[in-house]
Amino acid sequence: MRDNEIAAAWHGLAACERCSIRDLVLFADLTNEDFNLFHLPIEDIWVPPGAALFQPGQDALALYTVREGLFKLEHYLPDGTHRIVSLMAQGDVLGLEATVVPQHEHAAIALQPSKVCRIPRETVTRLTPKLHRQLMNKWHEAMQRSHQCTRDLSTGSARQKVARLFLMLAPHSVERCRLFPREDVGALLGITPQTASRTVAQFKRSKLVREVAPNIFQRNMAALKAIAVESEDSHPLG
Repeated sequence: MRDNEIAAAWHGLAACERCSIRDLVLFADLTNEDFNLFHLPIEDIWVPPGAALFQPGQDALALYTVREGLFKLEHYLPDGTHRIVSLMAQGDVLGLEATVVPQHEHAAIALQPSKVCRIPRETVTRLTPKLHRQLMNKWHEAMQRSHQCTRDLSTGSARQKVARLFLMLAPHSVERCRLFPREDVGALLGITPQTASRTVAQFKRSKLVREVAPNIFQRNMAALKAIAVESEDSHPLG
């Protein structure tokens, strides 16, 4: 929805009722009568790459449903280093901890141009009985996604990790995806930016991916899936 439509669409929560991904987010089970109970606005926010929705220790005043784009969740360690613990994409909910603790536990940073809906904590609290099933589903999905990131993106060769990342960047039904800067690719996969760049270049030469615009790639899904599960000694350049 265009930004200049947001204010008008808010009244009666027409924006949420017409949302194209409503079935993927928290409000899938709500009725029109439930929407009438809302008193605090749900904001539609564009987030540029590199911008943070929230940081660790910041007051958790809202939840955010991802409508477009991709976010990384970062955890900062006592020695000053950080780890990317999960990737969050369309339909995911950022800041679920706002329902149980007063402050955010991770940093949520956009990796791509992204769009989110900011849902005030008070709104979620008011409708918690209605939202209980969806909240539990979202907690479970977030845990599964974090486990998937740990399993798929931190094990295997650089070649395998990059293939798995390409598979995770967009739904499998979508041919194209947007890749983020190689520095972030390296940090996410535990490889150097140079290795990330070299591996992506190898994928392009082998026609595993085709760059159709800057950082926009068309994916050969079958070939990427084969690489993702290949044995580590089957490709000496990994």
